[in-house]
Amino acid sequence: MEERYTADVVINKEKLSTGEPFFVAHCTNLGITSQGSTTEEAVENIKEAIKFYLEEQPEAYEDLESNETPSMFSIIEIKKNAKVTNIVR
Repeated sequence: MEERYTADVVINKEKLSTGEPFFVAHCTNLGITSQGSTTEEAVENIKEAIKFYLEEQPEAYEDLESNETPSMFSIIEIKKNAKVTNIVR
């Protein structure tokens, strides 16, 4: 069976100078970024970027996690006074 890996991807909503929203997808394991006008487009674009990156640098598989040890992700709520109030997820 072929070994499988997971890539940690964070998607942030940002705004262009016109105020129009777009989404930036960042693969934290590999240090590569892509974007899209929707979250779905950003996900498809980062998947393609990861594919091309790994084709050019197969040694980067070492930077990815095996499926046996998935990463954990949390969102932390912070008030304006910098007091952490809640872990949302």
